[in-house]
Amino acid sequence: MDTYKLVDVLNSNKLSSFIMQQNGEVVLHHELQANASEALMPINSCTKSIVSALYCIGLSEGWLPSIDRNIVEWFPELEDSQDKRKLNITVEHVLTLTAGFQWDEFGGNKNFPRMTRSRHWLDYVLAQPLAADPGTKWSYNSGISQLLSALVVRASGRELDKIAEEKLFGPLGISQYRWKTDPQGIHTGGYGMELTAMDMLKFGQLFLQQGYWNEKQLIRSEICKQATTPYIQVEAPESGRYGWHWWCDEGNGVSYYYARGYGGQFIIIVPSVRAVIVSTRDQKHKARSGLDIFREMILPDLQ
Repeated sequence: MDTYKLVDVLNSNKLSSFIMQQNGEVVLHHELQANASEALMPINSCTKSIVSALYCIGLSEGWLPSIDRNIVEWFPELEDSQDKRKLNITVEHVLTLTAGFQWDEFGGNKNFPRMTRSRHWLDYVLAQPLAADPGTKWSYNSGISQLLSALVVRASGRELDKIAEEKLFGPLGISQYRWKTDPQGIHTGGYGMELTAMDMLKFGQLFLQQGYWNEKQLIRSEICKQATTPYIQVEAPESGRYGWHWWCDEGNGVSYYYARGYGGQFIIIVPSVRAVIVSTRDQKHKARSGLDIFREMILPDLQ
């Protein structure tokens, strides 16, 4: 890896921060401006992987349901659906974005902005028609991520931020964050969280360590592995595969998985070389993403 060339590329593409940690040691720490990696940054859809982690914690500790349970148990409003296939939607379908709802995140019908302008986000999501049988087709859908947030809240009887502070942020030493809520007060599942790049790095390291942190198993290792194992091929124009609100891919014989947020926010984990890479960028800058730069300039040298 040509570090000098890499830094030039990071600067020219206006990345706010780019941090690479390997074997627990920071080997590259680039900032566009001083202390950029310590500032709160909207992580957008990386929020999805945080909420997935909260589910994984609840599953590990036994206070959240198994993945094969039907979500109608916590969303009884589905019983009134004309399409009875909705009764077959499981927790796993929610985690893997395969619930089957017809949804165009930003294209065509633009369901995501319509959801955020609605008075009741969950009602909006659950009212969407099914385009496929549950479990058979992947569709990028931040509405499903809001269902995941609501599922954790309804099944646990607790607010999502309180769970995060006790079970995830507190143990990781994450003391500052911001997190939006929907009109009913449920914290957003598909976007809406702000973290620092350094705290994103801690989150990635937790998964690299298979849920182990400071001599404590926060998430059972087998659940971490299942969450980040490819479940289904994603639909074009996306590429790669998808796990439990994690993207999964490989290149040059090296497998990796990552959280991805609109505008250039990434948490990339490469288990085979014990590496975590975090990339952030101010959304007003449009250029090559940290993921593209990782694939082109770092991944070829990881063996």
